[in-house]
Amino acid sequence: MIADQLKLQSSSLTPGEIVKRLDMYIVGQDNAKKAVAIALRNRFRRQQVTGEIKDEIMPKNILMIGPTGVGKTEIARRLARLAESPFVKVEATKFTEVGYMGRDVEGMIRDLMEKSVAMLKASRMGEVEELADQHAVDTLVDAVHPYPKRPKAMPQHEEITKEESLFKPKELPPSPLEGDLYPQITRLRERFRLKLLNDEVDDETVELELDDSQPRMIEIFSSAGIEEMGLNFQEMFGEMVPKKKKKRKLPIREARAILKSNEAQKLLDMDAIVRDAQTKCEQTGIIFVDEIDKIVGSERTTGPDVSREGVQRDILPLVEGATVITKYGPIRTHHMLFIGAGAFHMSKPSDLIPEFQGRFPIRVELDNLNADDFKRILVEPKNALTRQYQALLKTEKVKLTFTDDGIDEISEISFRVNEETENIGARRLHTVLEKVLEKILFESPSKTKKVVVDADYVKKHVGDIAKDHDLSRYIL
Repeated sequence: MIADQLKLQSSSLTPGEIVKRLDMYIVGQDNAKKAVAIALRNRFRRQQVTGEIKDEIMPKNILMIGPTGVGKTEIARRLARLAESPFVKVEATKFTEVGYMGRDVEGMIRDLMEKSVAMLKASRMGEVEELADQHAVDTLVDAVHPYPKRPKAMPQHEEITKEESLFKPKELPPSPLEGDLYPQITRLRERFRLKLLNDEVDDETVELELDDSQPRMIEIFSSAGIEEMGLNFQEMFGEMVPKKKKKRKLPIREARAILKSNEAQKLLDMDAIVRDAQTKCEQTGIIFVDEIDKIVGSERTTGPDVSREGVQRDILPLVEGATVITKYGPIRTHHMLFIGAGAFHMSKPSDLIPEFQGRFPIRVELDNLNADDFKRILVEPKNALTRQYQALLKTEKVKLTFTDDGIDEISEISFRVNEETENIGARRLHTVLEKVLEKILFESPSKTKKVVVDADYVKKHVGDIAKDHDLSRYIL
């Protein structure tokens, strides 16, 4: 079933259509978009291949080269969302060579599998949501208007023959339904159920006996790191350690949500979820390894390079194709897509070890952003910064408007500061915009109901700071 879903996910998206989807959120960088679009489409093409050659077709990993803030991470993240693939972003500098204190590179595969399980679990919970809500409503009705407990029937001693006791057990008469025994309580229950379904009693309080949600954890200090151990007594011993119950008083709205989540968990088939998540992780997983330029070997070193070339050597088997043991079972990395990224200011891709270079055959250089790019970033994307600030201030009943000359001035200042200080790409827009809108963000809600950000408004708030090189280094 999961294999058929993998085929359908990207079947309707051609490379051109993938690029168009990425254009909705990312400005420029056409070469990088084309490279990732081809990589995604090739995954779909591989799913259509039959025979032994299918397993021989490996993904062509991508190395993105460009300064910070030009869209490397965003391209990979948006691509994963388009493909509905599990995606993790890791920093290469956080890992150390196996055998030394620090994080093991196999942790990125474990993280990807966790993400895959979480994605499928959320999807399957949506499928059982309606049934889980029905069970939650039943539990709340039982808690508010319970039926009286039945007294235990006294055993009746009757004369029966030995043959009857062994071969013909006496059939007991069917017990009457509770609804027939207590019609008044039944009417109350149905009336309350109707109010509950119409959200008329959400603010009332109910007392429930719920499972204690705090797991018993054990910390083990080892070179693998506590996050790699993931020990949970409840998982290790299962039913050997009974779950603790805890009485809580809470609003019916909150109680219904908790009960609904608990019931959905019971309805899930975790074995099937893990099985499908493993396939999804192995066939469509995307791992974005940032700061690859920081693990280039140093020319002047006197000891083992455990966080540079050592990390390259450890990542290499994962990129080539290896099997990593996780708590969900073995995961193969042969068909995962690895996207490496780095600024390469102080080094160049050819400084990586040759075997590592060969596993990233597609290299894409991302362009520096200019003032025109900044202008487009502020206006074109669906999640443009200007739209974000307008949405924030709309909650305070403040109408925020950006004029064309205001956008031009913000773009020019951001570009100029990047040129004169450190180039941090589009992230400079965050800094400049926050300074421009600082006063209105601080004073809202206030009597001001309309703010127009034009060129004069921008110059008034950040013009002097941008002109002062020393001051802009610290503020912008």
